[in-house]
Amino acid sequence: MSEQFSRRDFLKLAGLGAATTAVLTGCGPASRYVTREPYQEMPEYNYVGQSTYYATTCRECAAGCGLVVRTYQGRAIKTEGNASHPLNLGKTCARGQATLHGLYNPDRVQGPSNGDWDAAIQLVADALKNNKPDEIAFLMGMAPDHLFDLVTDMANATGMNAPVRYGALGMFEARATLSKAAEALFGQAGLPFFDVGGAQVVLSFGANFLETWLSPVSYTRGFAGLREAKTKMRGKLIQFEARMSATGGKADEWIPLRPGTEALVALAIGRLAAEIRGGSMPRAFSSVDPLDVAARSGIKLEALEHIAEMVAHSSGVLAIPGGAALGQSNGQAVAEAVLALNAFADNLGKPGGVYLSALAPSQSDYSRPASAREMQEFVEKMASGAFKVLFVHGVNPVFELPASLGFKDALGSVEQVISFATFPDETAAEADFVFPDHHGLESWGYQRVVTGTSLPVLSGAQPVVSPYYNTRATADVLIAAAQIAGGAFAEALPYTDEVEFLQTKVSALMNEADGSFSALDAATFMAYFQQHGGWWKNTDSRLAPASSILNSNIDAAEAEFAGEGEFFLVPFVSPTLAEAGANKPWLQELPDPTTTVMWNTWVEINPETAHELGIESDDVVRVISEVGEVEAAVYLYPAIRPDTIAIPFGQGHTAYGRYAENRGANPANLLSVHFNASGDLAFAGMKVKVEKTGVKRPLSRLEGLGVYGGEGIELH
Repeated sequence: MSEQFSRRDFLKLAGLGAATTAVLTGCGPASRYVTREPYQEMPEYNYVGQSTYYATTCRECAAGCGLVVRTYQGRAIKTEGNASHPLNLGKTCARGQATLHGLYNPDRVQGPSNGDWDAAIQLVADALKNNKPDEIAFLMGMAPDHLFDLVTDMANATGMNAPVRYGALGMFEARATLSKAAEALFGQAGLPFFDVGGAQVVLSFGANFLETWLSPVSYTRGFAGLREAKTKMRGKLIQFEARMSATGGKADEWIPLRPGTEALVALAIGRLAAEIRGGSMPRAFSSVDPLDVAARSGIKLEALEHIAEMVAHSSGVLAIPGGAALGQSNGQAVAEAVLALNAFADNLGKPGGVYLSALAPSQSDYSRPASAREMQEFVEKMASGAFKVLFVHGVNPVFELPASLGFKDALGSVEQVISFATFPDETAAEADFVFPDHHGLESWGYQRVVTGTSLPVLSGAQPVVSPYYNTRATADVLIAAAQIAGGAFAEALPYTDEVEFLQTKVSALMNEADGSFSALDAATFMAYFQQHGGWWKNTDSRLAPASSILNSNIDAAEAEFAGEGEFFLVPFVSPTLAEAGANKPWLQELPDPTTTVMWNTWVEINPETAHELGIESDDVVRVISEVGEVEAAVYLYPAIRPDTIAIPFGQGHTAYGRYAENRGANPANLLSVHFNASGDLAFAGMKVKVEKTGVKRPLSRLEGLGVYGGEGIELH
């Protein structure tokens, strides 16, 4: 077929059956050959006044939520959740809704920086062919998985460096720590799944699962199940964190413990609960003194005893270790201590308890993104000149990595940097060439769901609109370049295009039993895959082996903090912007759930602390760490410990388009290179100083000024 093959001719040749129906609605692989008419001409598959709907996968984070996108006359106009998708069951978060603002963003990269795709593909082919395999590196984001698989296949066949994946969300989630703790608990690598919806009492240690942690849409559904009181007693949530998140705001009890004492608190609760139950004391809890823990953590002993009573006498107790607690020097001990509470509650592999998440279909091993320590090693190789060519896709490391790791400087030691960025981000600005990928709503692909559902899920993606600019699928660029490079590269990627590669991977599921659908041939199976928005098994495949963690010794030492400042720093992911939402005005305009601030960065300071420092609301302060400093306006926030300040991550771009540039500050510039035992960055392990600048900059926010400052609100 030719790309000039008209829709009218194509529809004349279309046969009957389910696969044909999928093709007619743009879901089948053959639709890639159809050249769609411009907006001024009505698409022939549509009726006047009626919409067409496409199932696809959200690319705003790596969770893998299913979307259904409503299109009208060739334009995407609304996104909603796919009600059939096991992960999100028809729900979306704000970022999923705002993905249209990425599609229609006026600052998108509209074509290859050298002006010609043939020349761009030749340049990529030369980079592959003219460098030794170990001199070629790929740095990729946490999505999409099909492109990661394609590059992995090429690396395995050619001896090229295996692709490295990284994302700021993975760093703030402390995925390396969580997966390593799960491996110690279950004996197998993977991410744990916490069944919040089936629990009765949930103890969350820094897990902001209603906003940004792992799979927030799925965990929000679980929280609704926790609160549901028609078929069971309404469940309780107790949140341990130094700064109240939206999850803490929804909790029955918010306990502002001293940062770094989470492991001690978890073990003390376990010891007190074991004493209440009687019998032998588990070794995991035997080394802590609850009275000493109360003094260290700032939690009254009576409060610890009260919580221990619930743990000892309640059924369905669940404990969750979150990113803020794990992103400290003792993060691995925190994870082990909290997971030990689950073993004590005897909930491993039971409803309302902890499971090891099921692997996605056709997945043999869990593959997590790189830890910060592994990224440091990657940067060191860059700086040494070991890489002659670096390909970057789906990640913006100049912005997302702490500046102290030196990624931007190390780029200067790489002879050729090629970015596949869709938007003009900071890393693309440093690249030698930018060959833009399609937007996620213009793209084919799939994403593995790594946690959040009991079913193994491979979430499918397809274009819902034709590409608006002169962009090209990165997979197509690499396939074409590999054919030109020849040899092992051509043998590794013997595909006509990206869709043929997808068909090859997806059709392997045809022989899987107990799936969401089946088909007799690969073309029909692929059509169903696009039509349903993916493929998943129908039976619970989570793992729940026994664990001996209660009989192990857990290090109960407090976390060590870097820096000589007087305040603990808690950087947290903006629940509206995350790491890549600052270029979407819908998200910029969306008020933060706890402060209602928009369009800027702020520093949360307890009003009592601010009064002692002579600081008022909207005063600009300078926050200084051992490696850098940032300036931002103050927000007086009573739901934070007096010895702690907090700054959201998501603003502070120096590039990335008109809505993001030169707006706010990036707290990653304050983070120094300190790791925990799992290799995760101790991003919550910093102490900082706060200085007044004498400047005042009013923050844009919905709430009235002076709500916490003692001033009246004047109404007009």
